Amino acid sequence: MGRNIKNLFHQVRRKLAKIWLEINLQLTVVGVTGSYGKTTAVTAIASVLSGKYSVNKTDINLDTVFNLPVTILKTKIWNEVLVLEYGIDHLGEMDRHLSLVKPKIAVLTGITPVHTDKDLLRSLSNVVSEKSKLIEAVPPLGLAVLNYDDEEVRKVGLKLKGRKVFYGLSEKADVWADKIILSLLRTSFQLHDGEEKILINSGLLGYQAVYACLVAYIVGKEQKVDIGTIVQKLAQLKPLEGRFSVGPGPQQTVLINDAKRSNPASVIAGLKSLSQFSGRKIAVLGEMGELGESSVSMHQQIGKEAASCQIDMLVGVGSLAKYTVEAAQNFGLKKAFFAKDINSAADFLKKNLQKGDLIYLKASLHKHLERIIPLLLQ
Repeated sequence: MGRNIKNLFHQVRRKLAKIWLEINLQLTVVGVTGSYGKTTAVTAIASVLSGKYSVNKTDINLDTVFNLPVTILKTKIWNEVLVLEYGIDHLGEMDRHLSLVKPKIAVLTGITPVHTDKDLLRSLSNVVSEKSKLIEAVPPLGLAVLNYDDEEVRKVGLKLKGRKVFYGLSEKADVWADKIILSLLRTSFQLHDGEEKILINSGLLGYQAVYACLVAYIVGKEQKVDIGTIVQKLAQLKPLEGRFSVGPGPQQTVLINDAKRSNPASVIAGLKSLSQFSGRKIAVLGEMGELGESSVSMHQQIGKEAASCQIDMLVGVGSLAKYTVEAAQNFGLKKAFFAKDINSAADFLKKNLQKGDLIYLKASLHKHLERIIPLLLQ
């Protein structure tokens, strides 16, 4: 009975959201989807667009089912832009989202085999198919914004007939970045847009910050936000909690908390970012969830990547992380250790931390690696 009432309430809410959209014809809808980087991209886009427009955006605490109707109903009559995160983890979910609201501008941040468990999206091809629907829903006068560096996204974009802009670190992208400097305080890089070169300094951190800023720049330019305003808004951005946010750690260390979400692409980006910082670097990697049949191979790939990055120690937490540790050891990372749970990991770290160490935490949210933080601070 309780579930039926909840479902009925949700259906009513969706209908009300649909009506509210039909009333608010002034809204330009920007939709963001992908296997990683969505939330930071939404935040960056909304910040840039707020330099010219009244903006409403997805609440980061909402799940994929309730996100769109709740956000739409929170939209005010004076809002001009609506920035929505189109998260999915089941077949047909994107169609349901699009039946409610379609974007004029759509962003595809990246595609990895996340949510490929048999009761979710089942396969990488299904992930590609579902994510692509957002891009395909863009009207003729709209714009698709696509990550050129992601192979699967690039394939989707090359097939697309409509207006599109590729972004990335490759010079083959339409808008690209180089001269990247990462620190624990800021991220700076040179943005290339045709013949134009723009210096970007952002309070977001790590390589994923570069991608988020590129996306926000493209959407801002499309919506005719002044370049100076875009640069200013990107400079004002700060990391979201648990998404490469930096704070004091135990025993006079520095804690880089990136444990809100985890998948192969975001872990690799995090490790590469960590490798750019000075100091002794310790990566604490929990399990990546919902990878289906590729779970073992993906965890092994992370171990290989960890060994190739300039990190000093790896601690793998959870049963699947054992494959990460073994692969890291096989590829030459001598200080790679396995911990069965967060308590064991915390005990190990307390005994091995040194003043000034950088501790990088990364795992899927439902693995609750963030619980190690209070254990370390005890």
